Amino acid sequence: MAQLSYREAVAAAMAQEMRLDDRVLFLGEDVGAAGGVFKATLGLYEEFGPLRVRDTPISEQAILGACMGAAMTGLRPIAEIMFSDFFAVCWDTVVNEIAKARYMSNGQHETPLVIRSANGGGARFGAQHSQSIENWAMAVPGIKVVAPSNAADVKGLLAASIRDPDPVLFFEQKSLYGNKCEVPDGEYVIPLGQAATPVEGTDVTVVALAAMVPKAIKAAERLQAEHGISCEVIDLRTLVPLDTKTILESVTKTGRLVTVEENPRLCGWGAEISSIVSEELFWNLDAPITRITTPHIPLASVDILEDIMIPSVDRIVETISQMD
Repeated sequence: MAQLSYREAVAAAMAQEMRLDDRVLFLGEDVGAAGGVFKATLGLYEEFGPLRVRDTPISEQAILGACMGAAMTGLRPIAEIMFSDFFAVCWDTVVNEIAKARYMSNGQHETPLVIRSANGGGARFGAQHSQSIENWAMAVPGIKVVAPSNAADVKGLLAASIRDPDPVLFFEQKSLYGNKCEVPDGEYVIPLGQAATPVEGTDVTVVALAAMVPKAIKAAERLQAEHGISCEVIDLRTLVPLDTKTILESVTKTGRLVTVEENPRLCGWGAEISSIVSEELFWNLDAPITRITTPHIPLASVDILEDIMIPSVDRIVETISQMD
């Protein structure tokens, strides 16, 4: 295994799939010789050339329109939307065209494309460049939603997304780009819809996603050491498809559920999971379900304010230690 950063794993996954399948190509702003604004696709242009790694104009609608057409004619395009906030200017293409093409054509047209995007806060980019939009995507039928928390999962899940017959929104949490871990060498694929359990425990289930996963793991270590509370941490990895089996099995064991999400509180994915658990396991719960979220206000760019708004290790520890 090699030590790769989160951003290096993006390029590794794309290179793996581009070597295996000539139909895979990549379009986006400054993705060619520049290697992407976050340097997550360095080396692809040099290896695969300008026909398969294409710089585009500054037009999210053009990028996704071209990729949708390519996907419908047999290719497997990867699109990059530089910041997930910019989905707001091409959301019609995603929601009304890409997500519905297979359904409205009675299966005659597949749209096997991946839309990668840098998502979330923690980098002090302000309200227009720091949003977590997983909840936007999760609400749209016809697309799959992936958000990895570490480099190994980036490689495996991105490879699976590229191979998937349906459109996939692949959210890369920008504050994680520099994080490193061991990543398997060679061909590596993680099936979509399978959550991971990086920490096993018996007292409370903590469900997290993307940048909230390493925070939940650190909080679990502190809760065990400082309060004797055993947390089971679940890394969802994908929101659509959602691994409800792993969540329900864990909550059955622990009797308590805490969700930790970077999304604004209103209509976040934690609310959906809370609803599912309440419907399926109401009589198994030993305490009310608790949601730890970002407040429902635009994210600040000032470092101290952004840190207060996004769930922190301290807030997770304090909240769980005060549960009944």
